[in-house]
Amino acid sequence: MKRLGCLVAAIAVLLIAGALAVSVLFGSASVEEETSFVIPSGSSLTAVAEKLEDEGLISSADGFVLRARLLGGSTPIQAGEFQLEPGMSQADMLRAFQQGDVIRRFVTIPEGIPSILVHERLMAEDLLTGDVAVPAEGSVLPDTYDFERGESRQAVLDRMQAAMTAYLAEAWEKRRADIAVSTPREALILASVVEKETGVPSERRMVAGLYSNRLKIGMRLQADPTIIYPITRGKPLGRRIRRSEIDAVNDYNTYSMAGLPKGPITNPGRESIAAVLDPEGTSAIYMVADGSGGHAFADTYAEHEANVAKWRQIRRARGEI
Repeated sequence: MKRLGCLVAAIAVLLIAGALAVSVLFGSASVEEETSFVIPSGSSLTAVAEKLEDEGLISSADGFVLRARLLGGSTPIQAGEFQLEPGMSQADMLRAFQQGDVIRRFVTIPEGIPSILVHERLMAEDLLTGDVAVPAEGSVLPDTYDFERGESRQAVLDRMQAAMTAYLAEAWEKRRADIAVSTPREALILASVVEKETGVPSERRMVAGLYSNRLKIGMRLQADPTIIYPITRGKPLGRRIRRSEIDAVNDYNTYSMAGLPKGPITNPGRESIAAVLDPEGTSAIYMVADGSGGHAFADTYAEHEANVAKWRQIRRARGEI
């Protein structure tokens, strides 16, 4: 029995000695708090190890490299920004670097944001790199996109535009047969008008139906956002529209011309595109604000005049006129 106890004790001593030897040979990690660690593109294992040692995250760069080569397998490390957690071992670090567990950051493009503001949003992301031109209006699909520290703005924009191209093509294949637009481009343009005309999601298909009716009979769309777009490129006007602007003749103003504007007036979201391709079945051709953020719709001009009168009463009560 005593011999067994001595054997166990000897094994324990050997294990402890072995662990100490490994610690001396490979060194140790010392991550005491959440730490962001960046591996630049093209970095070698040795360069990463030296950076870890310089930042006080491991005790020995040589030991880290030796351990990686003996026990880390053949998977290469990846570039990016990594989140190192307290208590991580060197093995944990190497595994994270090899698996590419990079920190993902996000930029959100809201529905109905014009391209000039998409550009401003991308340029304001300090962790992105490089310059980027203002994208073509309507070419970006509103959504939340992830990116890595140091990624180029152009790469992120390319993903946004590819997403719009893919969604528009997919949605077009599901279009209803009797819609008022004949090409995906026309659908995108009309969707941009719908997007800017209503902030009430439940109204999108109704607004799309109304504008579809107007297009089919050759009636002018008379959409206020098409007046504003040539003036501000989609930014808020900040004042009431002037009579001269309503009468202005250009390729966007749907008060002074029939048909669609020459191009989108914003970047419409999925729901507005879907609404144009499957509009509400309605005979309405008139609408006016109803005071609640939505619109009152009418089939006849007489009904529309009554709705306009109600809207004027609301505005008088608010002291707006």
